[in-house]
Amino acid sequence: MAKKFSLLILLFSVISSCQPKKSWQTSTLLFFDTICEVNLFCLPYQFESAEKEIRRVFSEIELSFSPRATDFSSPLVLDLFEKSRQVFASSGGYFDITVAPLSRIWGFQTKAYNLPKEEEIKKTLNSVGMNKIREAQGKLILQPGMALDWGGIAKGLGVDMAFRSLKNMGISRGFINAGGDLYCWGKNPENTSWKIGIKHPRRQGFLGVLYISDLAVATSGDYQRYFERDGVRYHHIFNPYTGYPVQDKQSVTVIGPQTLFCDALSTALFASPDPAQILKKYPDYGAIIVDREGKVRILGKAYLFELL
Repeated sequence: MAKKFSLLILLFSVISSCQPKKSWQTSTLLFFDTICEVNLFCLPYQFESAEKEIRRVFSEIELSFSPRATDFSSPLVLDLFEKSRQVFASSGGYFDITVAPLSRIWGFQTKAYNLPKEEEIKKTLNSVGMNKIREAQGKLILQPGMALDWGGIAKGLGVDMAFRSLKNMGISRGFINAGGDLYCWGKNPENTSWKIGIKHPRRQGFLGVLYISDLAVATSGDYQRYFERDGVRYHHIFNPYTGYPVQDKQSVTVIGPQTLFCDALSTALFASPDPAQILKKYPDYGAIIVDREGKVRILGKAYLFELL
């Protein structure tokens, strides 16, 4: 009887040792014209399902919010429009998804960069302003000449949707980074808070490091898409009132509970002359701002940040 019992223990040990165990799984995907990094602590079969789900979510976001999209009636689009309008209102109009015509005349859509004339900018501003969009019969109605640029918020939505799906799958530790819009949850591979490097806007390497978990981060910078003429840097973040790229900041990083709002607020705070006033309306969000001279300001809710 003792021999049989010992044999059963041995068999159980062998079977247990053959069971797959959770480990860190990584993948690199290409979406939103950028590199997307995924790092998840899960079983191998879970990772296959997780990667498939991330691809599904990101593909849906790309299709729904492409610059060529013309269907403004889906529940996903209408919901994101409402959130965009919320940030538009709370930022005094400095976050505006209708700046696509400005992006076009400055050449950012085709990378055929151009310095438009003052008259062309003034004419184009007639087609800018979220308050000019109407909702009727369950869809958005744009005035002639208007176009939408979801680039400042849709990627954040995709990260949030992917995170929620993975959380529902039972993945309690992970990291999704879609070209700078990221969410990290649980502990990192070293079993501590995640260390998030914030890129220096003018030099190689990092400006500093955030130590966070269960939070999102997004950065808007004048170094991401830009061209130079006569020593002046012209980039893709516009003041929607003047039609010109904003010139008083180098980068804005926002930290908070949702990637979607971090994404939108990083643009709003960059464009606004009074970012502190906007953040008062978002008490769970904080910002790291590098101004034109390279000076660093920290606004809003304080998160653990080490300046390098």
